[in-house]
Amino acid sequence: MKGLILAAGYGSRFLPVTKTVPKEMLPLIDKPSIAFIVEELLASGITDIVIITSRRKKALEDYLDREIELERVFSKEGAEDKLSKIEPYRANFFFIRQQEMRGTGHAILQAKPVLEGETFIVAYPDDLHLGEKPLAVQLKETHEKTGCTVLATQYDPPDINRYGVLKLAEDNFHVTDIVEKPPRGREPSREASIGRFLYTPDIFEFLEEGWKSHRGGEYYHVKALKSLMDRGRVVYKRMEGERLDIGTPEGYLRAIIRYASAIPEYRRIIAEILRINLK
Repeated sequence: MKGLILAAGYGSRFLPVTKTVPKEMLPLIDKPSIAFIVEELLASGITDIVIITSRRKKALEDYLDREIELERVFSKEGAEDKLSKIEPYRANFFFIRQQEMRGTGHAILQAKPVLEGETFIVAYPDDLHLGEKPLAVQLKETHEKTGCTVLATQYDPPDINRYGVLKLAEDNFHVTDIVEKPPRGREPSREASIGRFLYTPDIFEFLEEGWKSHRGGEYYHVKALKSLMDRGRVVYKRMEGERLDIGTPEGYLRAIIRYASAIPEYRRIIAEILRINLK
């Protein structure tokens, strides 16, 4: 199984920093957000990772490459701790550029030459997962039991009306529809789709079918997903663990505090900051 990380977007909510720095390189303390996704996939046994980028995202390729100059400097200094921090991941990375921002469906189609015929996990870098069992493992285990495409969900998140909310079959397991940003009080369930998907190879059939009739604007994967739902080939897995939503500056700030609070040397600093009377 391969992993697919969608990382071509502009990151405009984080301007001006994302004018030159990819949003996926914004750090939680000292670790860029894309590293959390890569490490989740590796911990799930996935070592072939495709990354959809754009011409403004070369820093991602550099980060995931070897840094030979620093290796030489740190080796000469005998700085083993620093060497361990820049050791490259034991993974095969494939970078594909999306030349125009044309939506998630178009982005996934760019990876067809590498992924065709295989089951794969799609990860959105806005959603980071903390927990004992990696979220990608949870999806894999559900797929192994069902053979279906699997959607990761968060149960009843705050502001559920900002999400795609699942409509469930009578078995409370298969998914029959996904309603984007439903009006308050008209949500089909409390299961909100988040940024992890396990797709079976047949997704490409429906993505291509939709692309042929697409007329301008961004092309999303939801129509193809609904085609699979109509055929009873989609189930969901409620996330075990904790999700950090870093898609907005507010969520990013919360994520930094939450992540830092789990690191002993930063816990005291956070406590001191929170005692400050902000005026």
